[in-house]
Amino acid sequence: MTPAAAPALSLAAPGFLSPTGAEVAFLLVGVVTLAAAVVAVTTRQLVHAALWLVVALGGIAVEYLLLTAEFIAWVQVLIYVGSVVVLLLFGLMLTRAPIGRSPDADSGNRPAALAVAVAAAAALVWVVTDAFRTTWIDLDGPAQGTTRVSGEMLFRNWVLPFEALSVLLLAALVGAIVLSRRGGGDTEGKR
Repeated sequence: MTPAAAPALSLAAPGFLSPTGAEVAFLLVGVVTLAAAVVAVTTRQLVHAALWLVVALGGIAVEYLLLTAEFIAWVQVLIYVGSVVVLLLFGLMLTRAPIGRSPDADSGNRPAALAVAVAAAAALVWVVTDAFRTTWIDLDGPAQGTTRVSGEMLFRNWVLPFEALSVLLLAALVGAIVLSRRGGGDTEGKR
């Protein structure tokens, strides 16, 4: 190889093994999101778990932004980070769940839970890998994360599960209110 050809090779487009800035950011945000998710399920304080869940769900929104799916990222922020976590925190407050450490929150089944979690993760990775093994993304075709494409997909194929989830969340909030009222009524009768 001549010395004149060496600089031409270094200025070539990035290859398979040379990551771009977006890929590095995607990996770093993924590591932070995974760490926040692990802390959310291993902490013994319920409020801290809810706050770490906010970090994990926010990290997923950033991942969507890095994948140029802006609409899905904002839906993630508005619905999951905003609504679901607020609903979770209201449920904790209305049911008078312990704020600090609670011996009742730990059942002692951590090894069994870890085994089930690892098995579920392995099954999920296997199913997703098998399902999308032959799928190729056409980068020159129309964008898949745009508002129009996402809206058409959501309201054409996923309306029923979306509405079922909203009813489920409403039922959870009503159940939390009923449980908090039932507990409050018993203590007033004992006074």
